[in-house]
Amino acid sequence: MKIFIKNMVCGRCISAVSNIFDEFDIKITNISLGEVETDSEISEKDIDSLENRLLETGFERIKDISQQLVDKIKNLIIIKIGKLDVDENFLLSKFLSSELNKDYSSLSKTFSQNENITVEQFFILQKIEKVKELLLYNEFNLTEIAGKLGYKSVQYLSSQFRSITGFTPTEFKKLKVHNRKPLDQV
Repeated sequence: MKIFIKNMVCGRCISAVSNIFDEFDIKITNISLGEVETDSEISEKDIDSLENRLLETGFERIKDISQQLVDKIKNLIIIKIGKLDVDENFLLSKFLSSELNKDYSSLSKTFSQNENITVEQFFILQKIEKVKELLLYNEFNLTEIAGKLGYKSVQYLSSQFRSITGFTPTEFKKLKVHNRKPLDQV
């Protein structure tokens, strides 16, 4: 049995969901971002209790097939950006189509209908959140960040950053309060 779970965006989420399944003595055969596989038979009562426990922890069981696809798209994007594995020749459409073995236009349409933004907008918002994180950690300079996230130039990154946040990257670093969003709320 596969159970799809919304808001799993990192390794700690996998650990938290795994712990919840342990609480209910449900043996997991495989777990990854957004998906849990089990061979266990789960009663309706236990499913309801499991769903409530997941909600208490910030997760949610996904029952709708189109929402499951949207969650897979989000997870693929979050992982790709998290690995800083985006070069300037990266094509989001090609990446998602090959990973999900589906036509990009149908993926894009399903995503937009469920999220009220386009896949491309979501991708850009995720990149901007990653830029914020990298700026605050002071691990890379702006040129390195631009290269790692597929921007053709620092100017393009700065322009996109400003249009979304209202600040240049330099102004953002100087702020006393850094308004970062959790990845599952972008």
